[in-house]
Amino acid sequence: MQLVDYSHSYLSVVPAFLALALAVVTRRVLLSLGIGIIVGALLLTGGHLADTAVHLKDMVVALVWENGAWSLGKLKILIFLLLLGIFTSLLTYSGSNQAFADWAKQHIKGRRGAKMLTACLVFVTFIDDYFHSLAVGAIARPVTDKFKVSRAKLAYILDSTAAPMCVLMPVSSWGASIIATLADLLATYKITEYTPMGAFVSMSLMNYYALFALIMVFVVAYFSFDIGSMAHLERAALNEDHDENAVSDGKPGRVYALIIPVLVLILSTISAMLYTGAQALDSFTVLGAFENTDVNTSLVFGGTCGVIAVLLCTIGTINPADYPKAVWTGMTSMFGAITILILAWLISTVVSEMHTGEYLSTLVGNNIHSGFLPVILFLLACVMAFATGTSWGTFGIMLPIAAAMAVKIDPSLIIPCMSAVMAGAVCGDHCSPISDTTILSSTGAHCNHIDHVTSQLPYAMIVAASAACGYLVLGFSHSALLGFVVTGIAMTVMILLFRSKQSAAANT
Repeated sequence: MQLVDYSHSYLSVVPAFLALALAVVTRRVLLSLGIGIIVGALLLTGGHLADTAVHLKDMVVALVWENGAWSLGKLKILIFLLLLGIFTSLLTYSGSNQAFADWAKQHIKGRRGAKMLTACLVFVTFIDDYFHSLAVGAIARPVTDKFKVSRAKLAYILDSTAAPMCVLMPVSSWGASIIATLADLLATYKITEYTPMGAFVSMSLMNYYALFALIMVFVVAYFSFDIGSMAHLERAALNEDHDENAVSDGKPGRVYALIIPVLVLILSTISAMLYTGAQALDSFTVLGAFENTDVNTSLVFGGTCGVIAVLLCTIGTINPADYPKAVWTGMTSMFGAITILILAWLISTVVSEMHTGEYLSTLVGNNIHSGFLPVILFLLACVMAFATGTSWGTFGIMLPIAAAMAVKIDPSLIIPCMSAVMAGAVCGDHCSPISDTTILSSTGAHCNHIDHVTSQLPYAMIVAASAACGYLVLGFSHSALLGFVVTGIAMTVMILLFRSKQSAAANT
């Protein structure tokens, strides 16, 4: 079947933007994604219904079958989701979630402490964004519920710490992959003043969006900086009760029955990442292992170990007859997220076949002042990641483009330009309703997906606008420090402006 080529047509953006617009307007994510997928398939097949049906079938099959062989990467993510659902359900049935919340209440004195605890957990679970969003959600949710922190606030903290920390850390699934890409680009353009690791560290220091997204999380957590729909959701949460122990059989839970399984989950996942990565190395190094790791297999292994640990730790606190019920409850709790994730993967396939990324990249012309290059690439990467729902895909498309443009226009800007792409990719990914990390953060927090998207957006926009100011200054001054300072000043000014509007509204 010959697909229509839209690489040079504005129609390439239609399916993605249609799905995004419908999701925000109707708040019905499944319907919106489904319509975007069908419209994309119709465009790709020239409107022939029979060919459209065949192509839709081929896209579904391609999720698990590629190049004549089974491709189980996505299936392993779904298995990990089911395992994590079982994991959290068993903790709930045993009363361990409630016991941990009760213990935390004795040591954490208020809502601020619960939010700060959640934010700080990223310094333990930064190895992978999927892992962070789901694991920390399971750990922190009973605590934030106890102190009546909204699920939307929890989802925001999960989402806005996961990808920013992963993209800044070399010892993570993100960092290792980016360093490998940088090695190829530096070799291609014969750039010898940087090693791949040195380039990554320099880019991290210029990744203003990721750095200030993390800072914003702690500002929001500590000062209760609630704007837009987040303010309404936080007020509503103060009047809600999340009864995490509703399905318990009445036996008291045990704190260690939560702590030990969570530690097993984290340590077994990290160990599996190091082991699977080491299989591809002649000489073991930690960075090399993370660069070559099989993240999805490691997550399944870690999830399985976590479930076994929670089964052993909850013996005597769950009635034997309730184990099947707990397992089924945990699995069904993930069905909605799994459906959304599958549809997000399908629309990502449509976006790839429509050449949306390539079309957006052509919007940047060659006749521009070199000083504008970082901010333009940042904004373009934002749009591309928002439209495609993937920061990794944006890295893959935009990093080579950024390097090529910088070498042609001003070679001294190659590191700032690639850093701007990384920052924009994370920003667009944060804002996109079809991003898998956004979906998994909603899942980890047990939050309505659109509530998470709409409540996180104002914070992401503040940080993005501040970062854009920083990249504009960086492009003209070539000073990473000056760009950082300008980003900080811009974000501080916007936070103070929003604060003053909140105070004025409260006094009227």
